[in-house]
Amino acid sequence: MKNPFKFGTIVEGEYFTDRTEELESIKQLLNSDNHLILISPRRFGKSSLVKRAVTQVARPCISLNLQMVVSVEGLAAMILKEVFKLHPWEKLKHLLSSFRVVPTISTTPSGEAIDITFQATTDATVLIEDALQLVEKVSEKGESMVVVFDEFQELMGLDKGIDKRLRAIIQNQRHVNYIFLGSQESMMTEIFERKRSPFYRFGVLMHLDRIPHSNFSQYISERLSDNFVSKVNVVEQILATTRCHPYYTQQLAALVWDMLTYKKMNEAEVVDQAITTLVRTHDFDFERIWLNFNKTDRSILMGLVNSVQLANNRRLPTSTMYSSVKRLMQSGYVIKLDTFEIEDPFFARWIRQRQG
Repeated sequence: MKNPFKFGTIVEGEYFTDRTEELESIKQLLNSDNHLILISPRRFGKSSLVKRAVTQVARPCISLNLQMVVSVEGLAAMILKEVFKLHPWEKLKHLLSSFRVVPTISTTPSGEAIDITFQATTDATVLIEDALQLVEKVSEKGESMVVVFDEFQELMGLDKGIDKRLRAIIQNQRHVNYIFLGSQESMMTEIFERKRSPFYRFGVLMHLDRIPHSNFSQYISERLSDNFVSKVNVVEQILATTRCHPYYTQQLAALVWDMLTYKKMNEAEVVDQAITTLVRTHDFDFERIWLNFNKTDRSILMGLVNSVQLANNRRLPTSTMYSSVKRLMQSGYVIKLDTFEIEDPFFARWIRQRQG
C-alpha cells in the first residue's frame, strides 16, 4: 500500500491539491505574451504549481535554480544545459557559431551535453545574452518556450548591473514567457515594485498563500481510510499544527498515515506521536541552527513561539527587533502571512520544549 502523501520534491498528479484558481490564472497568462512574478515563502509549492500549469498547456520549459549558480558564466551554462535537454545540441550547434564567446561542450557517447564552459571574457553578461537569444531562436522555429527563474532574488548577487542587462535582453523577446519565482518577499518586491528598478512591474504579480483549510481538510480526509473512527479529529489536529503550510502538512500527514496503517497506533494519540517523532528526528539539526543564532534572534523566536507579536515586544529596541526579523525572514526561519510566525512548526515545537 502506497503512502498517499508526498513532500520534499515536486508534487504532481494525485499528490497535487487545490490551487485551482492560481493554476487557471497561470495557464491563461502562458497563453498570452506576458510574464509572471510568483512570490511565496519557501516550500509553499511554487515550483509544483508552475510545473503543473506548464504541463497542462503543453509548453516546453526550462527551469533555472539561481541558488545553484555562483557566477554569470554558471548561469549561461545552466541555460544551455537545460535547452540541450529539450533539443539535442547537435541540432542546434549551427546556432552556437553566432555566439560572441563560443562555448566548449563535453558530451556523453550518446551525444548529450554534460559540461559547458566558456573562455574568459571581460563582459560575462554577453554569455547570458547569447544563451537567452538561443532560447528565443529555438522558440521562433518551434513551440514557444517557458523559462522559469527559481529564487530569482539571488540574481542580484551574481554581478553588478546584471538586472539591467537581463531586462534589456528579455524585453525584446517575443516568443518566450518568463516566470520569476521568489521566496524573499522584501527583495522580490524591491526588484519588481520599486519604480527605479529595471524590472519594475515587468509581469503579472501573484502571491501564493496557504492552501485553504477546507480544501486541505478534504484532501487529507480522502486519503485516510474510512475505517479510522476519529478521522475528522486527526485531520483537524494535523492542520492545527501545520496551519495549512503545504510542505509540513504533507510531511505530518505522511507520518500519521504510516503510523495508522503499519503500526496500528491509537488514533487519539497518533498526531502527537508523529509530531514528537519529527521533532526528535530533527533534534540535532534544530540545535545546530539554534546555536548559530545571536541573542536577539533567539529572543525574537522565543517571543513568536509564545505568541508575542513584535508590536508587543518591549524587551528590544524597535530598530534592533526589526533588523533581526528581516534577517530571519531572509534566511527563511520566519515568514509573514497574517502575522509573523516561525516557518517550521516542528522547529517552533522544539523551541517551546527547550523553554520548558
